[in-house]
Amino acid sequence: MSLYKIRVADLENILEQDEIDLKTLHSFCFNGIPDCNGFRALCWKLLLGYLSPRKSSWPSKLTKQRELYKQFVKEMVISPGEQDGPECIDHPLSDGPESNWSTFFRDNEVLLQIDKDVRRLCPDISFFQQATEFPCEFVKERERKLHVRVAPTTLSSANVERKGVGMTKINLITKRATESYEAMDAGQEAHWEVVERILFLYAKLNPGQGYVQGMNEIIGPIYYVFASDPHLDYRRYAEADCFFCFTALMGEIRDFFIKTLDESEGGIKGMMAKLSNLLHEQDAEVWERLRDQELYPQYYSFRWLTLLLSQEFPLPDVLRIWDSVFADDKRYDFLIKICCAMILLLREQILENDFANNVKLLQNFPAMDINLVLRKATCLN
Repeated sequence: MSLYKIRVADLENILEQDEIDLKTLHSFCFNGIPDCNGFRALCWKLLLGYLSPRKSSWPSKLTKQRELYKQFVKEMVISPGEQDGPECIDHPLSDGPESNWSTFFRDNEVLLQIDKDVRRLCPDISFFQQATEFPCEFVKERERKLHVRVAPTTLSSANVERKGVGMTKINLITKRATESYEAMDAGQEAHWEVVERILFLYAKLNPGQGYVQGMNEIIGPIYYVFASDPHLDYRRYAEADCFFCFTALMGEIRDFFIKTLDESEGGIKGMMAKLSNLLHEQDAEVWERLRDQELYPQYYSFRWLTLLLSQEFPLPDVLRIWDSVFADDKRYDFLIKICCAMILLLREQILENDFANNVKLLQNFPAMDINLVLRKATCLN
């Protein structure tokens, strides 16, 4: 029997138990989840705390959460004019603080940025441009689709400024656009449209943080895994399950995206400082080379850390990295170890290169066997 089949059998045995041993599951997943039978989707739901180890609780939990998500869509995605009854006197031109229409137009400012970002999600694969099997029942008509609210025929560009928490200002430039975006016909939805809806709802439900560019790169791999589940009963609810898992993950890494928390230990500057300290411990010569060139961690590791390396490797490698990161008890400490391993594996080039070439090298990490990177990271103290 091959090693791969042995690992599949071992995982099946772990998941067959009525009460899953999370410690055993974490240990197994750290070394990679077999890419078959929907194992990764199920394991990620467990590792992110969406499902409890007690399997008997799954049906009621999933039914409750999926129904809750359905309500979120109904209440927050449908336009005010469609929600309101005939007795409602709210008017689209009302600018009162209690006006649903006023909120609707403010939401469109955030939606504009989300729409731009999800349209370029994982461009190396065609998945997100393909139609989902399960378009949302509430938005099957084209007029109800979120992207129609910020159609490029009326909004062609925007200047986005981020000050403090989330996005605070968008200056819209309105003119007739020559660009035309491809979208599915009425009754169909592309996967990117589903992701757009999830991110919009997340921003609505988390006003203290809102939507920040880069969140689309975090949600992309999760949705891809869930929407590719071979089990129809799970794949059908990929949107709702992805929303709650993404929310759980963002609860852990939200400090990365909030500017006012940059200086905190869990903030992005604190993470970059930990990476710099670890590199100094592991290889003082490389650390000194980068210091002497004034090539500080923020020039290359800001994106590595905030986006959990989702932009540095092909999607299959990102999924493998996240298996280990999600499974590690100190998951973001392990993320720092992976980033340090990436630098150490480029040691010879870094010591030879000048500043410009080192910037290019670290900002465009070369193709490399991901298992080599992970083995190196695991060996770091």
